[in-house]
Amino acid sequence: VFEGIVRDNLHGRKTRHLEYEAYEPMAIRKMEQIGREVKQKFPIDGLGMVHRLGRLEIGETSVAIIVAAAHRQAAFEACRYAIDRLKQIVPIWKKEYFEDGAVWAEGEGQSRILVEESKVES
Repeated sequence: VFEGIVRDNLHGRKTRHLEYEAYEPMAIRKMEQIGREVKQKFPIDGLGMVHRLGRLEIGETSVAIIVAAAHRQAAFEACRYAIDRLKQIVPIWKKEYFEDGAVWAEGEGQSRILVEESKVES
């Protein structure tokens, strides 16, 4: 089981909360694709993935991946592959809110840069 938890900082900046948005029809298709890839690549018995959308507070779970397998190595490798692929190809976007503004963060497959800065009203 991998559970991604909302952290309280980004590069030393204190995070207030996150918001996730997605192009849901494509996100679902891409997650199904990842499921097929994982089942082809690894000797596993089952796989479940969920990624939450909307506002998430510090300490909440944003993503969870569950793998069932007869052997732990296959389960761990399948889980790592699934989360890495999810970050690469699933159209889910994260906006991180700070005391002094907010940024949209791009995913691993999209060059990992901050793409927008705006002021947050209290």
